[in-house]
Amino acid sequence: MLNRRHIRVKVLQTIYAMHQSGSEDLAKEERFLFASLDSIQDLYLIVLTALTELRQKEADFLDKASKKHLATAADLKPNKKFIENRFLLLLDESTSLNNAVATRKITNWQQNDDVILLLLEDVKKSALYLKYMASGQKSFEEDKEFIMQLFSEVIAPNEKLYDYLEDFKLTWVDDIPLVNTALMKQFKTLDEKNPFEILPLFKDEEDQDFARDLFRKTVLNENDLAKEYIDRTPNWDPDRISEVDTIMLKLAICEFLKFPSIPVKVTINEYLEIAKEYATPKSSIFINGILDNLVKEFQKTDKLKKTGRGLM
Repeated sequence: MLNRRHIRVKVLQTIYAMHQSGSEDLAKEERFLFASLDSIQDLYLIVLTALTELRQKEADFLDKASKKHLATAADLKPNKKFIENRFLLLLDESTSLNNAVATRKITNWQQNDDVILLLLEDVKKSALYLKYMASGQKSFEEDKEFIMQLFSEVIAPNEKLYDYLEDFKLTWVDDIPLVNTALMKQFKTLDEKNPFEILPLFKDEEDQDFARDLFRKTVLNENDLAKEYIDRTPNWDPDRISEVDTIMLKLAICEFLKFPSIPVKVTINEYLEIAKEYATPKSSIFINGILDNLVKEFQKTDKLKKTGRGLM
């Protein structure tokens, strides 16, 4: 689920927090980094279970309506297309999902069902829902397409859900788009023949090691990394360069010098994109200029040791 760019962002944020707090406890801050990364798995499960809770709340509503003393014909024979949606049932019956929810003690919607009820209200008012419920078709593909559209157009952008997630954990503000994108990609690959399996947090052990190594190698070598750029900013007052910019430079230089398998172009492109989102408008221009000059100098002095083809 996590991509390398998001890992870089989390390392950047952790080092920035270290600087702001004046902490020098490497082990403690590394635990903070991995706790921040690990919490994204909780966010993923909470968003997923919002879908299953929507189905369950509607099923409960229809059941209660059918038992009313003065139940109408519509109450007695309701349209059950939503609660019988095969895509939602695939999620609801997933052993992988249910085990993860139990293991990680995800109880958010049991404690805050008002959010689900408000979300269900918005879902049922949507044109997508009304069109789906009126359709005479019945297939897994239609059910899947409906849920994907509903998630993309109604649920993911829902302000009530977003506000709840932000209030629950402020650090998730940057993680919500990542999780939503990962879910949409996963939804596209699902079919009725296979059980739903939750996504692992890290793609592989190499990505997990990358998070740890990038953090450690940058923090433990900050002074040396700073020396690489400090005299190469003649038009910039070092004291006026933003804290975020200096950390991004150190991270990028660390990747140049201490991560031989990462292509130079990948490193530069990644930090330019991160700068556009997390720094000042001029940061990407500044960082690009410094890194470009550094790469040329490192190549001349044979300081840049990259392994494999096409890594320069």
